[in-house]
Amino acid sequence: MSLISRAPDIGGRDMAKFRISTHGRLQDWIAVEKGYFEEEGLDYVIDMRVLENADQDIAIPALNDVRTGAYELYQGESGGKQNMSCACHWATNQASTDSAGQMWGRAYSVLPSAIYVAEDSSVRQPEDLAGIDIAVGYHSGSHFSTIQALEAFVQRDEIKLRFLGMPYDRVDALLSGDVAAAAIWNAPSYIVEQLGFRKVLDSTFMAGFMFGAQTDPEDVERYFRALRRAQMELDLASERYKHYYLKEIPARYTDQVDVRTFGPGERIVFLPYTEETYQRSQEWLKERKLFPENETRLSYDQAVLV
Repeated sequence: MSLISRAPDIGGRDMAKFRISTHGRLQDWIAVEKGYFEEEGLDYVIDMRVLENADQDIAIPALNDVRTGAYELYQGESGGKQNMSCACHWATNQASTDSAGQMWGRAYSVLPSAIYVAEDSSVRQPEDLAGIDIAVGYHSGSHFSTIQALEAFVQRDEIKLRFLGMPYDRVDALLSGDVAAAAIWNAPSYIVEQLGFRKVLDSTFMAGFMFGAQTDPEDVERYFRALRRAQMELDLASERYKHYYLKEIPARYTDQVDVRTFGPGERIVFLPYTEETYQRSQEWLKERKLFPENETRLSYDQAVLV
């Protein structure tokens, strides 16, 4: 039997259940509807985490310079992630290297992502973004993917980032005109497109899956067997399941957009997150000095369950 809760607080709930932190994707909801988790024998609970300031046990400063992101939410017992969670592969790679959890090495996902500006913006091509504030989430997919995408067009020292909290904080800032450009991914990207914002540069990126030290790997196997079936169902008939986006986006947007026109969003890829991929990502982060040096970092075999 499943439970669904929006509250980050886990007090009073059954800690023996496999805890799934939602990530704005449809596959988990398809698996719930179709009974795939139950058929795989997974005793689970879904923690609803609309992608704004959902982790209320983490102190979020004023939105002008938020230095709390996906990576930080994996650190310590107060972190917002549960048994199975997802974040950009740079954050999960680094967090697993720092012993904050273990990456699942038998699958990853791909998230549609882009840098958006207002329709009347003078920014017409990626080169025009040089020296312009781009709102991103600190140590998160929008942070790293913006750097990766823009480096093909401008010098690294011309990339100017503004750390502006969680994904929907950046949507709000874009809608209010508080930022000239913002990196937006998955369902929020469909929202800003419907509301008239223009894509300047695609920055689609990989995400990794993480689970905690106390998680039974057999439960992780059950989870991904169910998700594999859900991915096939999404590929076959995505229009049947787009209404589940309404569970994942803030209520303030639901009367402004038509989720039936959204794309399928995050796609789970059932291929290995290889040691080569792991090491290349570590070197990419190290070259750009995006995390402090860690002399006690774990090896691939220790950080990733393959």
